[in-house]
Amino acid sequence: MEQLSGNSPKMTQMSSVSTTGQRKGGLRTMSFIILNESFEKVSSYGLMPNMIFYLMKDYHLDAATGTTVLLLWSAASNALAIVGAFLSDSCLGRFRVIALGSFSSLLGMIMLWLTDVVPETKPPSFCNPSYGGCKSATAVQLAFLFFSFGLMSIVKASKSLFTGFFQVLVVAFKNRNLNFPANNSDGCYHQAPDSELIEPTKSLRFLNKACIIGNQITDVKPDGSPSNPWKLCTVDQVESLKSLLKVIPMWSSCIMVQVTINQSTFTAIQASTMDRHITTHFQIPAGSFSVFLVLTLTIWVAMYDRLIVPLMAKHMGRPHGLGQNQRIGIGILVSAAAMAVSAGIERVRRRSAIREVIMSAMWLVPQQCLLGVAEAMNAVAQIELYYSHFSKNMGSLAMALFTLGMAAGNLVGSLIVKIVDGVTKGEGKESWVSSNPNKGHYDYYYWLLAILCFIDFFYFLVCCWVYGPEKEKETKLEGGAGASMATLA
Repeated sequence: MEQLSGNSPKMTQMSSVSTTGQRKGGLRTMSFIILNESFEKVSSYGLMPNMIFYLMKDYHLDAATGTTVLLLWSAASNALAIVGAFLSDSCLGRFRVIALGSFSSLLGMIMLWLTDVVPETKPPSFCNPSYGGCKSATAVQLAFLFFSFGLMSIVKASKSLFTGFFQVLVVAFKNRNLNFPANNSDGCYHQAPDSELIEPTKSLRFLNKACIIGNQITDVKPDGSPSNPWKLCTVDQVESLKSLLKVIPMWSSCIMVQVTINQSTFTAIQASTMDRHITTHFQIPAGSFSVFLVLTLTIWVAMYDRLIVPLMAKHMGRPHGLGQNQRIGIGILVSAAAMAVSAGIERVRRRSAIREVIMSAMWLVPQQCLLGVAEAMNAVAQIELYYSHFSKNMGSLAMALFTLGMAAGNLVGSLIVKIVDGVTKGEGKESWVSSNPNKGHYDYYYWLLAILCFIDFFYFLVCCWVYGPEKEKETKLEGGAGASMATLA
């Protein structure tokens, strides 16, 4: 991978010189950004698997409801990053949005801390079967808890192109009655300065009306910029939106992978009933087993980039290793295999628990390792696919689209949990996703996810057939660049 030195051209572009002659930006600034992000991630990422026990024990929520709450919170965290990007583009600026996001996340953590230290913010901890069992949390107590989650969801964001996409849709609708110019009509479409795109492509032709110049005098300024960006767009804006719309089917096929990765709450509940000791005096916390997923992801990314790709280049003549679509498909299959392994292990664990035999929690490690491989293959290939289809000025959109996929995965996951819980606990039966895993059937739930992943794989194959190599070549914009394997790590 290309290294960036302080004197390299790329680093020169990343930094700037102030009016006093001092250089700003570059690696020195990046260290502060990385440190800020690290502290924010430590406070938020460690909550997901451990918070389920807090919601079940202190707020008396069942496993299904608690998991749904956490998945919706995670979805809001990912989706609101896009909202923050829109605000940074349109009015507030990136620095103000970053400051607002950092302060909001801190305030949310303080409020969450207060729910534990202030007794009035949560229901009584004792449960008396003679008086109806555990007392549920009041609406005010739940509102205080959810408000703290909401504040933590307001995160930082970088530059976004969604403002421009909005403009294309609005202007295309406004100009819906305009007639298309004749072929080879020079100057009828608004071209951005220094752009090589003279006129839009024929695909999704209705969007082309957004860049038709109705009146050269009133629509375009003397410097070539539009008089009103909400009345006239550039050809580049239109083609950027088209390239986004064309990758949506492939993007949607990757949502189920995110659903399988977000099962850390059920893994933590399983681990709490198992023997987690590594030595006589040390045991792994139940909420920390997802660390094996992160470790596997990190190791696999490095091993694939530094070992597997060079071997494939040497012996198979493939300098870039497996193709993007191949890695995305492998990631979907591995995630399905991880759910199948999870179902098998849970079946054995449940039978052992019924026989009052404590099973080692290290049996949960293989499924976490498989999920790490699935995320490494699928997520990195996704980002590379987006970079290869988008132009250079759409680089930030690749990560934004991946973040939206994570949000969609959380929403779909919460919907699946809600449906499974509602359908399986009827008529006096215990829910598959019961708070007591020995009474529920987490194995059935995992098998359901495995089946959905296999169905998703066939949907992915259909997308590959529709958007095959020829289609990819048509939709690829000039200036696209492959993302590094280090992007995700």
